[in-house]
Amino acid sequence: MTVPDPKAVRELLTRYAALRIAQSERERLAVTRELTDVSRLLCELMDTAEVPEAIARADVLLSAVPGARRAPAGGDAVPIAV
Repeated sequence: MTVPDPKAVRELLTRYAALRIAQSERERLAVTRELTDVSRLLCELMDTAEVPEAIARADVLLSAVPGARRAPAGGDAVPIAV
């Protein structure tokens, strides 16, 4: 498997999060369709079958990028992809 471009991964995660928020505020068919498409793309990019696993893999990938935000030592770690 080739390593996905971190920028593309970050953009997909951002879009996924925005769509999840929009969907939770008001369910709309267009948002549901776009969320399905973005979820599928994220899974394909991260070579997984399920979104939670794709997010976990994306978090690992992005945490390895130089200059990425890191959780403070000793604190509760929050995944970068959240």
